[in-house]
Amino acid sequence: MSEVGQIDTQLSTSDDPTCAPVRRSTTVFWLQGITLVWMLVECGLSLYVAAAAHSPAMTAFGSDSFVELLSAGVVLLQFLPRVSISERSAARAAGVLLFALALIVGVMAIGSLALGLHPETSRLGIWITGAALVVMPVLAGLKRREARRSNNAALAADAVQSATCAYLAGIALVGLSINALFHLAWFDPLAALVAIPLLVKEGRAAWQGKTCGCC
Repeated sequence: MSEVGQIDTQLSTSDDPTCAPVRRSTTVFWLQGITLVWMLVECGLSLYVAAAAHSPAMTAFGSDSFVELLSAGVVLLQFLPRVSISERSAARAAGVLLFALALIVGVMAIGSLALGLHPETSRLGIWITGAALVVMPVLAGLKRREARRSNNAALAADAVQSATCAYLAGIALVGLSINALFHLAWFDPLAALVAIPLLVKEGRAAWQGKTCGCC
């Protein structure tokens, strides 16, 4: 998990006035292809569990999975020669979406606690968050390494998304597991509230374009 804790996407030192151009890499292509397939599965299952079990924690996790899906798609667009997309525009769109998702998750979690709602236990939710807790740190580390090698700011930003996804998976897994083992339904929305600062922090970083020293 040490790789996850190092959420550092700086690709060059501040005293280097210029940056080398982004180099296209087949490694980046395959990394993002794997990410795209995984996030499609993760996002779909997470949002299904969130709706079926009325789980705010899974809503937070599934929402971030959706943003990670978009982020992986943006990186893959770099391989299409006729597609022109601004990294800053894409990052700001992701930031706005994360802020909106943080608000939605907060309303759901507070409403669940205030109304005394009881999210149901979900073995599928435990499985998918546990799997993400294993897969996402590995992807984040590989993306971070390749981003430095190829000077790819979009990939560096996506590595942050992957690392944050792992954190949120851990938070959601704890909430689901406590609810399943001890039948403490209030722990699920509490876990969702803990996830909100991560969503806001990630959204702020995306909006400000903090992806590399040259961005």
